[in-house]
Amino acid sequence: MAQDETLNILLVDDEPLARARLATLLADLAPELPNRIVGEADNGLAALEWLAEQTADVVLADIRMPGMDGVELAEHLNARTDNGTTAPAVIFVTAYDQFAVQAFDLNAVDYLLKPVRASRLLTALQKVRSQPPLPPERLAGIGRELRRDGRSHLPCHERGRLLLVPIDDVLYFKADLKYVTARTAEREYLLDEALTHLETEYAERFIRLHRSVLVAKTALAGFEKVAGDDAEAYGYALLRGIPEKLPVSRRQWSAAKAVLTQPDGRG
Repeated sequence: MAQDETLNILLVDDEPLARARLATLLADLAPELPNRIVGEADNGLAALEWLAEQTADVVLADIRMPGMDGVELAEHLNARTDNGTTAPAVIFVTAYDQFAVQAFDLNAVDYLLKPVRASRLLTALQKVRSQPPLPPERLAGIGRELRRDGRSHLPCHERGRLLLVPIDDVLYFKADLKYVTARTAEREYLLDEALTHLETEYAERFIRLHRSVLVAKTALAGFEKVAGDDAEAYGYALLRGIPEKLPVSRRQWSAAKAVLTQPDGRG
């Protein structure tokens, strides 16, 4: 990007007043640093949908938002670069105080503390052309600190597109060689994820049935034991909504069956 080019900016915040304040500050800074607001979104998912059709140089994203937070938005934007697409620079906006920001290790990228000051916003925007994006592993680490229950969506690269699979729709994960299949009620998605990482990230949602299978606790409908000594499975799990059965190992049999009797309604 040439130094004299106008920065195209997407504002992402679930609070309209916060977006309005940023718009006012950006207008005030325009004589010193030319910029243009090209769009607005109220959460990360809406921002990704907007960016699928249009482009921006910079995304000013709130960290805490319903649906999809700002850190997860940045993770998915970085994932798009796998297909040769240049991701916009992301500047986080947060209401956390300085100590909370440091706890999330956001000093490696730029961030703005609310209420945002014009001078601080100018400094952050001036870094856009020179500062590299945060490495994916650092973003993932920040995300784990921010979200105790894992990402809301998982990326799937398919025919040159980035699809986002809602974690709430996933019935099970099955590992096969280097890929993991995520199964929803409608279809399967191939993910570039490790089953062990998914098991850790979604420990509250999914339980291991077999060395190659994780199942959503809420998807379990029942179990059937295999007659005789079966090399593949000690038994099978029955699922809600689809006829497919999943293998259960002898080691996981008792723990998996116990899910159906948990008082929190899972299974």
